[in-house]
Amino acid sequence: MSSITCLLLSAALLFSSTTTPSPHLSPQGVFSQDIPTLISAETQTSSDTEATDSEPLSIQAPSVVLMESSTGTVLYEKESHTRLHPASITKIMTLIIIFDALESQSIALDDIVTVSEHAASMGGSQVFLEAGETQNVETMIKCISIASANDACVAMAEFISGSEEAFVTRMNERAEELGMQDTHFVNCCGLDIDGHMTSAYDVALMSRELINKYPKIHDYCTIWMDTITHVTRRGSSEFGLTNTNKLIRQYEYATGLKTGSTNLAKYCVSATAEKDGIELIAVVMAAPDYKVRFQDAAALLNYGFANCSLYQDDDPPVLAELPVTGGKENSVSLQYDGIFRYLSTGDVNIAEIERSLQLPESAEAPLANGQQVGSLTYSYNGQILGEVPILCEHAVEQSTYPDCLAKLMRHYFSL
Repeated sequence: MSSITCLLLSAALLFSSTTTPSPHLSPQGVFSQDIPTLISAETQTSSDTEATDSEPLSIQAPSVVLMESSTGTVLYEKESHTRLHPASITKIMTLIIIFDALESQSIALDDIVTVSEHAASMGGSQVFLEAGETQNVETMIKCISIASANDACVAMAEFISGSEEAFVTRMNERAEELGMQDTHFVNCCGLDIDGHMTSAYDVALMSRELINKYPKIHDYCTIWMDTITHVTRRGSSEFGLTNTNKLIRQYEYATGLKTGSTNLAKYCVSATAEKDGIELIAVVMAAPDYKVRFQDAAALLNYGFANCSLYQDDDPPVLAELPVTGGKENSVSLQYDGIFRYLSTGDVNIAEIERSLQLPESAEAPLANGQQVGSLTYSYNGQILGEVPILCEHAVEQSTYPDCLAKLMRHYFSL
């Protein structure tokens, strides 16, 4: 039998053994490497999601929640799902939609916004924009973030969506995407109106989305005082902006975020603060006065910083290429799907947490881009705390008959 005939027969046999695709990992060859380390987790069990009761809090407001921002862990709550009027903390969602539009490049910070009659007619907190007046998007964001300007909110809503109604529809869609089950928005600024409701927990969810996805918001909501220039038919005039969030000056670790008050909502705040790498969100709703609002927020933040510690695993094991069988490529590069974080409230000794790298010896083609092929699992005393998936960095197609033949020919002629 000729050498060429042997090659063809070998290729046929090889091809027949690789024509059945398998998206699953083979159970053979999985190995586990236990490495004691300090870690933290993005997902964790319910047994470690409440703060200790060693230092009871004295909170006057009827509804509050304290959340750690990177993991979403609730450290303290009191009637956190009670539906209440939110006042101007509504504007957190308004800002999310504005930053969504900036991210998608449908608007830019230097775009010019023209104020409508409807926007100029808003009552409550405002910066007294006039109909026909123009300001750029960044100035509008400052007016909303610092001075809680209702007129700027409506002007931006119309600029982005064509009308406030269409913008509010998007706000409600975004709320649903974030799992805000207690929320329904009727306007974009928070003025009292029937049906415009949310909860402390939902406010924490949207606050977390804003500060995690768009940390640039801190550049605006931490400004204590600023000015804008009104240019109207009567000429130019300066208008001062003063931050409505007094915690920016009163609380050492404050990073934002938004206040609100109306007759129905009373006094509300979503206060963010960061200390030692931990960022907390304290939401206070329906406080009887502005002093209680800030006192409760500061008490919640102090409680959180005293009772929890956060570690993130910035140095996971290096991932070697994974061998691939039956593919056009012989191996695939791997990557971790994010950073692993764990928030401890005192019940877990983070020095005793272990991590276990779980990967097969090989995977069968085809493999999709981003397909999970393993995980880095974190555990404590035998209890799994969470994991980071390990993904393919690129797709690997299954070999065809010509691919197999070409491989054999290259191997034959390299001998």
